[in-house]
Amino acid sequence: MVGGSEIFYGSIPVFRGFARLMDPALYARLPDDWTVGVADIVESTKAIAAQRYKAVNMAGAAVVASVTNALDGREFPFVFGGDGASFAISPADLDKAREALAATARWVRDDLDLVLRVALVPMTAIRAAGADVRVARFGPSANLSYAMFSGGGLAYADAAMKRGEFAVDPAPSGTQPDLSGLSCRFEVMPSVRGVILSVLVLPATDADPAAFRKVIEDIVVLVEKSPEAGRPVPASGPPLRWPPQGIEYEARARRGGSLALRRAAVLAFTLWAYTLMRFNIPVGKFVPKNYVRQVVENSDFRKFDDGLRMILDCTPELAAELEQRLVAAAAQGVVRYGLHEQDAAMMTCFTPSVMRADHVHFIDGARGGYASAATVLKTRAA
Repeated sequence: MVGGSEIFYGSIPVFRGFARLMDPALYARLPDDWTVGVADIVESTKAIAAQRYKAVNMAGAAVVASVTNALDGREFPFVFGGDGASFAISPADLDKAREALAATARWVRDDLDLVLRVALVPMTAIRAAGADVRVARFGPSANLSYAMFSGGGLAYADAAMKRGEFAVDPAPSGTQPDLSGLSCRFEVMPSVRGVILSVLVLPATDADPAAFRKVIEDIVVLVEKSPEAGRPVPASGPPLRWPPQGIEYEARARRGGSLALRRAAVLAFTLWAYTLMRFNIPVGKFVPKNYVRQVVENSDFRKFDDGLRMILDCTPELAAELEQRLVAAAAQGVVRYGLHEQDAAMMTCFTPSVMRADHVHFIDGARGGYASAATVLKTRAA
């Protein structure tokens, strides 16, 4: 059965050119009977201080993977936030999403030793509070699109979740979500320009929307026009080695059998996949060099979800210029921001099928990323 996800979200035109992201005409109002889902890792700052960057990212990506698989691959709007994710779901898909989220929260606790906080907030509650959710679709390549959110509704839902409202409790112990396609086989991607910069820019309280829009547009134009900044994913694709660093997480994400058997199965499969990729051996319709090109094109390194998020490979000089502009905008009461510098980026992949071009690849900083930028923002606002 075709669900509301395809009826609403699939009808939104895909826009190209990230500099257009603040155009209100690109955003469609979320239907009143939909629900917004939000999830994040409790005390992610502590996990990152313990250098558990990959586990934190895996938990955030698992939210997207589990809901996608529960909906049999149907499109729905979502955004990856590093230590969590946000999304919107139709009434027809709500029960499946709730079950998937409960199972994911249990898996994160049992297998990653982290606490995933989850909430499902009705649009009626968001609009009753004076906020809204509007959705756009940005196409980084011809292969797929990513959702962008505006209206303040995701921020309201996140705050409600942290107050303990609209909570989704973890499923009973032993419940395993369907995380098929979730992996993290690529190595970290060192900066080639000097700095991997995690950027988080939110509107200040009571900021003028037009002024906030202009700041975001100016920042995006500065980055896009500068030769000193670019995608953190190398044009030749991320480094790939065997055994992959993320093998333990991929084994734990699999269903069925003992953990030892799952580890063995992942080791065998990743060795086969590594051999195909290393020597560019086509198998059927799978052509390794085409897949790598799609990985680069599909990388999700910039987005908008009531605020601007970017992972950039840039020079220290451009990072300093960005901060100067944000300092000035913050002094004018327009933005709140957090920046975090590190030496590498990392990728977490959701590839339901290598035969299709719409596999998604979530990018974050490899030494704290978005979560550390958010910590800087909160510290500055305190």
